[in-house]
Amino acid sequence: MADSRAVSLKLMSHIQKVVDVQSKIIYFLLSVIFSFGITYLISEPGLDKAQLYVLFLLFLAIGLWVTEAIPPFAVGLMIFGFLIFSMNSYYSQIDPDNVKDHYIGYINSWSSSVIWLMLGGFFMAEAMSKTRLDRTIFRLSISKFGTSPKLILLGLMLTTAVFSMIMSNTATTAMMIASVLPFLNTMYKNAPFSKAILVGIAGAATIGGMGTLIGSPPNAIAVEALNNQGIDIGFLEWMMIGFPMAIILTVLFWFLLTKKYIPKIKKVVIAVEEDLKKDDERYKFEKIKRRIVLGVLALTLVLWLTENLHGIPASVVSLLPIILLTMSGVVNGDDVRKLPWDTLMLVAGGLALGLAIKETGLADFYVDKITGFDLNFYVLVLLFAFLTVVMSNIMSNTAT
Repeated sequence: MADSRAVSLKLMSHIQKVVDVQSKIIYFLLSVIFSFGITYLISEPGLDKAQLYVLFLLFLAIGLWVTEAIPPFAVGLMIFGFLIFSMNSYYSQIDPDNVKDHYIGYINSWSSSVIWLMLGGFFMAEAMSKTRLDRTIFRLSISKFGTSPKLILLGLMLTTAVFSMIMSNTATTAMMIASVLPFLNTMYKNAPFSKAILVGIAGAATIGGMGTLIGSPPNAIAVEALNNQGIDIGFLEWMMIGFPMAIILTVLFWFLLTKKYIPKIKKVVIAVEEDLKKDDERYKFEKIKRRIVLGVLALTLVLWLTENLHGIPASVVSLLPIILLTMSGVVNGDDVRKLPWDTLMLVAGGLALGLAIKETGLADFYVDKITGFDLNFYVLVLLFAFLTVVMSNIMSNTAT
């Protein structure tokens, strides 16, 4: 009986894998057909062959990102390959002497300032997580908000939002939920306060990501797009707008949660896991590593915030944590391999696609058409904001 059950489970697992593969193939083919159809329907006499190629690639990338027929980072790599092999005839005609330079321009998206900025943030986040500096800061900050359920929730959300400005939203959410999970397990099932904490942490991580350039990949992508248009926004300029908005929206979200999930309990105590004890022989080494990480973090943030004074770009400053944390041994080879390289591949592919849209004149073509509609500026902003919100609910924020 046990053997037959094991065989059945193995067979079911195999069938599920086959179904998953078939579904991905179907989604891939549907994305290709959809892209051909949409490109054909909206094609106009003013669009040349290269612009149609890029337009098709744009819709194909969107289709694959939405359906997840292939992993998002694989779509980014596909964009590189498509642009290099499909745009050969176009550049051979308009600029035959510099065809190679155009290809290099696409590949250079991988070494864009955005990539280095994000990579520096990834190294700092990994170092904070490895040395448990993030848990230490969490423990110190949450202890300042007393025992009132509302204040505890506010403290958790503000701490999450601030962490999310340095670490990835996903890593921050995972770390915060892991920290409060022992407390949540003591509450009864479907307790309103448990819902408030979980929803609050997830929402605060998303909101906090807008606070700094490294808080979320879309921020860096937007800055790179502005840089390509000759508009330079530094780390401090972004933070002067993003940080206050992130805090205000986090507090507003907290207020809404307290109105919906009002706990009957009047006192809450969240016990946080303690660090290594001082008599532990590892304590001394961990303390040194934490001080190194804290020093590197402080130095990097200061240089980012004072870019206008010393003139060193934020992307160049991002090399500091990469160099110092690896030289000091805080981040080793195994840690580097764990970094979210797939996110960087996705972003690099998106930047290459944006470059192609600009170089082929596709962006100018549709900008001229939009300006022809004589839409109010605020209406246009609201329209694009609405489309972005809708798309980000069915695909990743970075891909959107």
